[in-house]
Amino acid sequence: MYILPNTDVEILDDGGLQLVELNPVDPWLTDLREPLELQEGEVKVTYITHACMELQLGQKRFMFDPWLKGPAFARGWWLLHEPPADSLDRLCSADLIYISHMHSDHLSYPTLRVLSERRPDIPIYVGDTSRPVFWYLEQSQVELTNINVMPFGVWQDIDEHLRFMILMDGVHPEMDTCIIVEYKGHMILNTVDCTRPNGGRLPENVDLMMGDFAGGASGFPMTFFGGKYTDSWKADFIKNERNKLLNYKAQLVKTLQPKIYCPFAGYFVEAHPSDRYIKDTNIKNRGEDLNALINKLTPGIMTWTPKPGSVLDLGLALRDLNNSPPASAKIYKDSWDFDLYVDEQNSAISCEIFKHPSWIQFYYTWAGFQNYNLVVRVIETDDSFEPLTDGYDYLVDFLDLSFPTKRPDREHSYVEIKNRIGVMRSVVLHGRLWDDLYIGFQNRISRDPDIYHHRFWNHFQIELPLHKPDWDQFLQQQTSIKEPDTSKEDLDIWNYCVVS
Repeated sequence: MYILPNTDVEILDDGGLQLVELNPVDPWLTDLREPLELQEGEVKVTYITHACMELQLGQKRFMFDPWLKGPAFARGWWLLHEPPADSLDRLCSADLIYISHMHSDHLSYPTLRVLSERRPDIPIYVGDTSRPVFWYLEQSQVELTNINVMPFGVWQDIDEHLRFMILMDGVHPEMDTCIIVEYKGHMILNTVDCTRPNGGRLPENVDLMMGDFAGGASGFPMTFFGGKYTDSWKADFIKNERNKLLNYKAQLVKTLQPKIYCPFAGYFVEAHPSDRYIKDTNIKNRGEDLNALINKLTPGIMTWTPKPGSVLDLGLALRDLNNSPPASAKIYKDSWDFDLYVDEQNSAISCEIFKHPSWIQFYYTWAGFQNYNLVVRVIETDDSFEPLTDGYDYLVDFLDLSFPTKRPDREHSYVEIKNRIGVMRSVVLHGRLWDDLYIGFQNRISRDPDIYHHRFWNHFQIELPLHKPDWDQFLQQQTSIKEPDTSKEDLDIWNYCVVS
């Protein structure tokens, strides 16, 4: 297929294609600046953990994606690397912060709660995505007073020498972004998690490029069961996908020819004991492996595999690449305060709304997804994904948003989802996106036929309403109709699901 110059192709929800004009085509070329010589110590990049980097740029300190404490995606992801002991102090004393997107391994509310208590007015910059990066801020009760939503492809001047530009992702423009930071004409490109950053058009020969590498940031195929989803099939699939990702990233680096490349944003672990199966199955790429492949394909590009606290001095890097963390630095985490965060999520289990089975219809009506020929069975389970005798087990027919007691006779697609009760009820109660369940490995899924339902998952992972369900209104409705307290026998009507 021939594509017109200065255009990109986007895939629509119905599978069709749409040409999108890139305007401006290469916005970083606007007001081009010649690089000035950097002095030793003038530009230093410090790896903190996962996707969090601290950039010292002259007199300014710029922090990326601070996830420094707590889990991400409910209780599914935990930090692999131990942040430096002073990481929260460094965050709270930074001059500005960039948060690339709303996923909780980049926008960490446990981390930002500390920031809000100590310095709520710090300037935070995000891209103007259709799903606001901070859509959950009000409900989180984290108070940040200086969030700046920036247009894409426009230089933002911080001082005489420092500026940055946020770009959108070509595959997920509704939520993902990346950033170019320039200091005295020297560019740092951070592609973060973007699948196709800026539609594939990126600056070449930047001084430093950093991006993700690990893979494994999805429930597929680890959380799927039945049919072909044996452990051996999963192992072969994961191995092939990780190799494809490594080769894609290495080829991208070869094309763009940065002076230095750094793999980051992939240092997480499924540390909770209940997720041992996921941890053992979800094998990820190592930064060292990607850098070795880059060195093989393009020997002229320097690579940096960071450890917590290690510093890259950009002015010295081409002569002496320092990849050594401080001697006292701890590399890997070995404790995560599981109970603190899991107990917080499990507190939703006993919430008043779940005593009334009609919460199910109220919630899915709020969610607003229908007119799609899919029937989903949702089963509440314990941590081992065994159904609970006092949990809900129900069907949702998304063709007409009904709640049948058995699967309909018509031809239809069917998905069965077993959700850990604490995470599912927390998601429902707070109106959070289903990323906590799917990307966080908090469910087990089977489907017939074995196809991906993009419209369904895209809606529940990205397009849910910005405000949570009005549970106060719901409870008032229950009072007005004088619904009796729900006994075990009453719950049985929601444990019917005759599956055939």
